[in-house]
Amino acid sequence: MRKAYRRKPMSEINVVPYIDVMLVLLVIFMVTAPLMTQGIKVELPESISEPITIQEEFETLLVSVRRDGSIFMNIGQKDWPTSLGKIAEDAKKILGSNPNVKVLIEADKMLPYGTIVEIMEVLRQSGASGVGLITQPPKE
Repeated sequence: MRKAYRRKPMSEINVVPYIDVMLVLLVIFMVTAPLMTQGIKVELPESISEPITIQEEFETLLVSVRRDGSIFMNIGQKDWPTSLGKIAEDAKKILGSNPNVKVLIEADKMLPYGTIVEIMEVLRQSGASGVGLITQPPKE
C-alpha cells in the first residue's frame, strides 16, 4: 500500500502583491500631493518690503479676499468662507484666547481700497493690535 502524502501548511507570505499595491499608492500620493495646495488663489499686489518672520510659538490668522469680494478665514490650516460679521466674531474668540496671534490680510490687487480698510477695522475692533498686509515682491 502506498503511504498517503500529507502536505505541510505553507507558512510563508507572498509579499510581491503587497509591494505592487504599495508602489501604486506611492505613485498616487506623489501625483496628488502637489494638487492639494492650501490657500485661496489671490493675485497679490507687488511691493518692495522686508519679509515677515513668523516665530514658531505664534499662530497666524490669515484673512484672504478674492477679486469678487468673497472672504475666507484660515483657521486651523483650512480656509473657511466667511463674512465681515463672522470675521469679527471668530477673530474676537481667537484673539481673546491668544493675543499673540499675528493677523494678516491677503487681498487681490484689484479690490477697492475701502474693502481692505473695512476688514482691517473689523479686525482691529476684534482685538488685533496690528494687521499685516501680504504682498509679493516685484517681478524683475
